Amino acid sequence: MKRIVAVIREEKFQDVKNALLEIGCEGMNVSNVKGRGRQVGIKESYRGSNYCIDLIPKTRIELIVKQEDLSKITDVIIESARTGEVGDGKIFISDVEEVIRIRTGEKGSKAI
Repeated sequence: MKRIVAVIREEKFQDVKNALLEIGCEGMNVSNVKGRGRQVGIKESYRGSNYCIDLIPKTRIELIVKQEDLSKITDVIIESARTGEVGDGKIFISDVEEVIRIRTGEKGSKAI
């Protein structure tokens, strides 16, 4: 099993969620986060004053998937989240040793 953490633009979340649902990927955790990378920040002007927002709001999606579904799911996230501009986000993939469904006690891929 693999854990996918995708940090994407807030405005692309609905597109990513809908694309994941279309391929049958229903379970996910979603958080609103702030961060920065190469995008560095946004320079804005308000009432004549210039300021820089250096932590950009993003959406973090976390999924636990079977190894055989990994490529398909990451491809869907990339296709639906991409704008081609700096700040589109990142995908992090790591191993998951075990999953246990609390309600039933099921383990492994049955618990996903």
